[in-house]
Amino acid sequence: MADLRVGIDTSPLALTRAGTARYLEALLEQLERDNGLELRRYHFGARGRPAKIARDVGWYLAALPILARRDGVDVLHCPTFRAPLRSPLPLVVTVHDLAVLRHPEAFNRWARNYGRLTLPQVARSAAAVIAVSEFTKGEVVELLGVAPERVHVVRHGVASPFEPEGPAADGDYVLAVSTLEPRKNLARLLDGFSRAALDGTELRIAGAKGWGDVRVEAERVRWLGEVEDEELARLYRGARCLAYVSLYEGFGLPILEAMACGTPVVTTAWGACAEVAGDAAVLVDALDPDAIAARLAEALERHEELAARGLERARAFSWERAASETAAVYREAAA
Repeated sequence: MADLRVGIDTSPLALTRAGTARYLEALLEQLERDNGLELRRYHFGARGRPAKIARDVGWYLAALPILARRDGVDVLHCPTFRAPLRSPLPLVVTVHDLAVLRHPEAFNRWARNYGRLTLPQVARSAAAVIAVSEFTKGEVVELLGVAPERVHVVRHGVASPFEPEGPAADGDYVLAVSTLEPRKNLARLLDGFSRAALDGTELRIAGAKGWGDVRVEAERVRWLGEVEDEELARLYRGARCLAYVSLYEGFGLPILEAMACGTPVVTTAWGACAEVAGDAAVLVDALDPDAIAARLAEALERHEELAARGLERARAFSWERAASETAAVYREAAA
């Protein structure tokens, strides 16, 4: 019999296919294998602007904690910063990043105001905060004033289909994996790619359309839109390198996925991107298009070396470990 009943908010699965959804799906799969846990899933799946307001206000601030208490769960886990401001039972919150506070100009008005008003209260309400990197832990401590001992670093993992064996996409291309939004720094990437003049190499961008009217129209640049995981793994394997030069990330999952597929990586030389990449990638000043051009050329020259380093680095990240560490946080919060 399970010794701990855990309620998990799965609403983010209806809203995105990006890193948060990948995190939640992989974590749930592994947590289901823990015989000491009984998982109870809670879901608000409606879409559209009225539904967004109902979710952010009615669901998180009222309905979700009521339902969890009714069901007698021991711990409630909200896998994003959207969570109850007050919880009648121990609350665990995962913080992927604090971009909405650090770079509010990169968000729409609703997200800016909602984050500014609710995040500090959510952090105070939580029995424990999970941060997905040491960088994000530092942000939580600095921007939300949470005591370091209440913030637990649980890094993402990587698993199938992101592995070196398997089909690879055809063509000569550099790959970028990003939602089309301002903080992904795609304008500078396109500029740097153009300056690199990589002998006819194409830049392919995989990711959903975001906000901010970000355009990726240029010579030798192709936007693929959102793709399924199997196709994304195929794109990683076929790419000459991954270019991931985001201005701000809490983790940077495409870095890890690319390395697990044996793909060289060029990424930002600060924050969580540098933390995840370690010494297995080419690091670049993401504000400098000339530097981006030079580092892309370097990655192509060092392909074999970087591929081997990346595969070794990726072996340190697993969803089994992430789930085990998350379950430990649950038990500590419920104690």
